[in-house]
Amino acid sequence: MIGPALRRFAPRTLFGRTFLFFGLLIFASGSTWFALFNFAEREPRALRLAQLAASVVNLTRAALVAADPGRRLALLQDLADSEGIRLYPAEDGDAVVPLPDTWFFAVMKQSTAGRLGPRTRFAREVNGLAGVWVSFSIDGDGGNEGDDGGYWLMLPGERARELVPWRWFGWGAASLILALALAWLTVSRVTRPLRALADAAGILGQGRYPEPVRETGASELRQVAEAFNRMSDDLKRNAAERAIVLAGLSHDLRTPLARLRLESELSIADEAAREAAIADIGQMDAIISQFLDYARGENDETPVDTDINALVERIADHWRAPAAPRLDLGALPAATPARPKALARAVANLLDNARKYGAEPFILSTRREGGEIVIDVMDGGPGIPEAEIDRLRRPFTRLENARTDAAGSGLGLAIVERVARLHGGRLDLLNRPGGGLTARKRLPHGAKQ
Repeated sequence: MIGPALRRFAPRTLFGRTFLFFGLLIFASGSTWFALFNFAEREPRALRLAQLAASVVNLTRAALVAADPGRRLALLQDLADSEGIRLYPAEDGDAVVPLPDTWFFAVMKQSTAGRLGPRTRFAREVNGLAGVWVSFSIDGDGGNEGDDGGYWLMLPGERARELVPWRWFGWGAASLILALALAWLTVSRVTRPLRALADAAGILGQGRYPEPVRETGASELRQVAEAFNRMSDDLKRNAAERAIVLAGLSHDLRTPLARLRLESELSIADEAAREAAIADIGQMDAIISQFLDYARGENDETPVDTDINALVERIADHWRAPAAPRLDLGALPAATPARPKALARAVANLLDNARKYGAEPFILSTRREGGEIVIDVMDGGPGIPEAEIDRLRRPFTRLENARTDAAGSGLGLAIVERVARLHGGRLDLLNRPGGGLTARKRLPHGAKQ
């Protein structure tokens, strides 16, 4: 189980998690391979070092024994210059630092002592000089400190550096980097189509129709992309057919409604009955218009740079006292990408909803919060129960209380909600602390439309 602290740092994307998984797998595989290689290689390496030390000691001893005592100093100088071998007399006051107590040097010391004798001593540093030091004497045993003829032999520096296989570290690091690069390429090829599919699904969820997703990649990814494109085309075709059907239905219904209105005005003598009939006919016509607005959608309107404050002022100018809203306009950008007709229809629906179901004062305000533009339509009515807020945003839903218009279609807030999602925003319904309702429409400034 991953703890909460570690979970906060874990990647959240599929790409990040998959790449992390592959990276850990490659790292674990490489570490295991290196450990096995090191375990299998270090014993032969220790034995080679022991053989080298014994061979150099024996050759040096033979050279010293065979050489004239007066020329030994010159011989030692030649060995140091040509082979890099240093030879020092062993003295009682030598500052000796032993070799590390590791398995590698234990094998090396055991093998070397078997060739040179049990009295052979080893060191990694003598009198401040670092290297691999081995003691010997002219008489053929390892020698002790202070013995006549006892010497310290230090292997060349390059021999000591070969104890650590840096070249294998380099090759291993290069292999790890190459494997991680290939893992990144593989994971990106898998997640890129999924990211494109997620973006297209987000556009479709906002009520718009995205461009067809590229059908590339593995066969499973191609099948998913093909199914999504087919679904998007089906939805677009169904929406177009529904709009055609409803447009024809609207035409067929409005023609008899117009005749009924004319007959009511001419044939009903009672003025109250005539006005009631005309009002009912007008209400039926408004309901048909609202059905068409909801069914038609706003996908055909192209986003343009819009002055939101100017649009709100034009909407408020259509309302007369006492239902005219009080404007409270904040500083907004002069050009915001939006669909002006859809946005105007949504704000008008909110004002109409406040006038029908709320009470004065009606307030229409705008402001900017961070990267969002906020449009508030406020009234002083009774508000709505908190438990009913989400339900009222659904189509054909009405509240059976003082805010309910029995003759309404229940599509007003659903249209506003869809327009908000079409702009990448949202609709919030908030009860005001002093009474009344705030219908808050949030639009991201500069978001994709």
